[in-house]
Amino acid sequence: MNMKKGNKYGTHRVIKPIGALPQPAQKISNDENLFDNEILVDVDYLNIDSASFTQLKEEARGDLNKIEKRIIQIVSEKGKMQNPITGSGGMLIGTVEKIGDAILGKIDLKSGDKIATLVSLSLTPLKINRIKKIYPEIDRVEIDGKAILFESGIFAKLPKDMEDTLALAALDVAGAPAQVQKLVKQGDTVLILGATGKSGLMCSYMAKRMVGKEGKVIGQARNGSRASFLKETQFCHEVIIADVLKPIEVLEETLKVNNGREVDISINCLSIPNTEMSSILPVRDGGIVYFFSMATSFTKAALGAEGVGKDVTMIIGNGYTKNHVEITLNLLRESEKLRRIFEEKYC
Repeated sequence: MNMKKGNKYGTHRVIKPIGALPQPAQKISNDENLFDNEILVDVDYLNIDSASFTQLKEEARGDLNKIEKRIIQIVSEKGKMQNPITGSGGMLIGTVEKIGDAILGKIDLKSGDKIATLVSLSLTPLKINRIKKIYPEIDRVEIDGKAILFESGIFAKLPKDMEDTLALAALDVAGAPAQVQKLVKQGDTVLILGATGKSGLMCSYMAKRMVGKEGKVIGQARNGSRASFLKETQFCHEVIIADVLKPIEVLEETLKVNNGREVDISINCLSIPNTEMSSILPVRDGGIVYFFSMATSFTKAALGAEGVGKDVTMIIGNGYTKNHVEITLNLLRESEKLRRIFEEKYC
């Protein structure tokens, strides 16, 4: 039986509105019948985007049954796991079940390979038969289900030298430390907001490596216990305790540990909205603000920077950059401390 020909970017799956790409589409088809340029994946785990899972938890007031029902509802209505409030998705790991005729033999993949998809769940056709378990502390959902990866979709074969769940935890935020490696230069002063979280820890470690002896990495924590944990890692030169919803407080605490000077770069690794100005205010004119957080509002960032007269370059956190998989996994191979934290907190 000949497979139907599919579009490289998956537009053949879009139900509403016709002509849209799968990510901004309101609804896509999650039918398991494969087009000739698709990969069918038997899914083990979903790693829900941090901003999305935080919103789901708040909406359900921590009730796991309500979170489960909401996830099932979203996927049933949209054909994909895209939070209607945050617009974000996440990623998954699973086993390749079938490969379309048009790409079979043209990609380094075969049935039975374990992979992590490196494109967002917000554009990935997904069918959930059953949710087996929810791990609320690490934003992970274990399911019985299927997903479709488009021809243009990037993926990573899971490495042999670490557990699947460890690789999943790291690859979920792979774009962040890889982008930091590109942005941060020797001698820079860098502020990491949300430095105690998954992406924050990786960004802190990478930034400290990049700034060298003349630079400085400042990590933000929201309370004393998290600050103590961050100090113990030694991934930051300085640690501040500040409320990210209070930009002036973040600015003042940053200035205290940076000899009264604003920083060259700030990196937002937070999972809550309304933190744009806490990212912008501590940065010098001509500096860089990198928003990895999926809770970022373009409008608030753009108008907020204008409102306080800040001439800064603002970068939206692209989850993909060249070699981001190897760059990120190599951090876990390089640092026993970072790997141990990830194994203890996120696996």
